[in-house]
Amino acid sequence: MQKLKDTLAKIEPLKEEFFQKAQKRLDNLTKPQGSLGRLEDFAKRYVAITENLNPKIQNKFIFTFAGDHGVVEEGISAFPKEVTGQMVLNFIAGGAGVNVLARHVGAEVVVVDIGVAHDFEPTNGLLIRKIARGTQNMSKGPAMSIEEAINAINVGIDIANEYAGGGADIFGTGDMGIGNTTPSSAILAVITGEPVGRITGRGTGIDDQTLERKMGVIEKSISINNPNPKDPLDVLAKLGGFEIAGIAGLIIGAAANRVPTVVDGFISTAGALIATEINPLIKSYIFASHQSAEPGHRIMLERIGLKPMLDLSLKLGEGTGAALGISLVDAGVKILTEMATFGDADVEEAIRTAS
Repeated sequence: MQKLKDTLAKIEPLKEEFFQKAQKRLDNLTKPQGSLGRLEDFAKRYVAITENLNPKIQNKFIFTFAGDHGVVEEGISAFPKEVTGQMVLNFIAGGAGVNVLARHVGAEVVVVDIGVAHDFEPTNGLLIRKIARGTQNMSKGPAMSIEEAINAINVGIDIANEYAGGGADIFGTGDMGIGNTTPSSAILAVITGEPVGRITGRGTGIDDQTLERKMGVIEKSISINNPNPKDPLDVLAKLGGFEIAGIAGLIIGAAANRVPTVVDGFISTAGALIATEINPLIKSYIFASHQSAEPGHRIMLERIGLKPMLDLSLKLGEGTGAALGISLVDAGVKILTEMATFGDADVEEAIRTAS
């Protein structure tokens, strides 16, 4: 618990002076003011997070946290839990969607085994940080102990510290864990008070009967565990997953190190929700890459106070949306640092105020 407390204590509000200095440069670029819209906003916030007025995004990392879930035994997923381990091997081999999009944007995928029910051989691109071989069945009791939840958060903090110390410029989050939309929906329902039926989706494509069962399992899990909605660690331990906790820890650690984090979809945002419920200042350090097809994702983003960059009906996870989001933050930063100013280009300055 001490590591978490110490890390949270390092997180500060973003300084307005860095927004203003970045805005001044943006307003002097050879374009009408504000004409590149949210790309300019991304650049300003990147500057404010890093406190660097001339940044370059070169070292990009997407962390795909993987863990299994005991609740899968309730028949709430279209796939068996063995697929989690199989997909981890696919990530390592470079054959998954996140690998393709990461290569596209020049990012490195780092897979974190934080709770897969399979033992992997050490290999490049894989961090073995296993807390346990999957969570317990949350419909019968807590998914994790408080100690396990904190240990999983600490895994994320440690990774953030390690890679920030190694010169990382930006992080992306991703997930892999069969059944993990179920704990994500449960976390959202408890923290927001939204009805389970409104925020629960089909995940990887379950049928109507399985969806009904999934909603019933979530309601049963909430009833049995009775988590305290004002205590995000209690909610996480009773209803969450190791990968959700690890993502929360990475986001917390990244904010403490002033490294921006681009979150992926529903499961990654569940981790972001836990992190921001613990410390609302963290919101300013996060970019939401997209709004997924999961019905609860919009509500989750609204609760945090994040506006998604994209809406492409994505629902794969893995970090695919985060890869695309990283490319947009990078584009905004390049506009700020590489585009000519009026003084550089000797362009008529009246263009500044053109509509």
